[in-house]
Amino acid sequence: MLDERKAVIFDLDGTLVDSMWMWKSIDIEFLGSRGLACPEDLQKEIEGMSFSETAFYFKERFKLKESLDEIKSVWTEMSIEKYRNEVPLKPGAGEFLAYIASKGIRAGIATSNGRQMVDAVIDSLKIGQYFQVVATACEVTAGKPAPDIYLKVAGELSVSPAHCLVFEDVPAGILAGKRAGMTVCAVDDEFSREMEEEKRRLADYFIYDYHQILNRNGAEA
Repeated sequence: MLDERKAVIFDLDGTLVDSMWMWKSIDIEFLGSRGLACPEDLQKEIEGMSFSETAFYFKERFKLKESLDEIKSVWTEMSIEKYRNEVPLKPGAGEFLAYIASKGIRAGIATSNGRQMVDAVIDSLKIGQYFQVVATACEVTAGKPAPDIYLKVAGELSVSPAHCLVFEDVPAGILAGKRAGMTVCAVDDEFSREMEEEKRRLADYFIYDYHQILNRNGAEA
């Protein structure tokens, strides 16, 4: 998987950190406080959208009176303390980051999340030193499954897409990486487990946790 890879690019939520549980509860709480039920199809509908695209989707679908900035501000306030105190790395992720750094492989984050939350969780988990580039989908024209965010990160890392390995947890993200011309490894996550067959079909590799890669490469796990 790592042969001839010059860069590894990670999605954040559900891929690098265990946080998808938080976003489902925030959606339920946010809509419930406005007298609205959380539709069963919501998570699939917003999959891969940037933070701004998701706010627009919520405003249109649920006829919200708040501005897009107000919606995003509420979500940021609801999530940021959880990111600072309750969100851990996925199993083996910390060791894997140290391993690729020891091999001279560059690393980036390509996330659909908002910058404040990304910075909060990176600072909390003390993993900022491993990443040369951190970008959000709000910085590009279109969110996942468009390839824009992955092409942006690869460009800033000065690595061609063909030499990039992407880690993603949902089909829209996997498609974004593949459309960028990159090799993609799907990562198991509780909140996308019902999509495992689709994830395996779309991705080049599939792992349950990062220890699997470390063990295959004879690294200290």
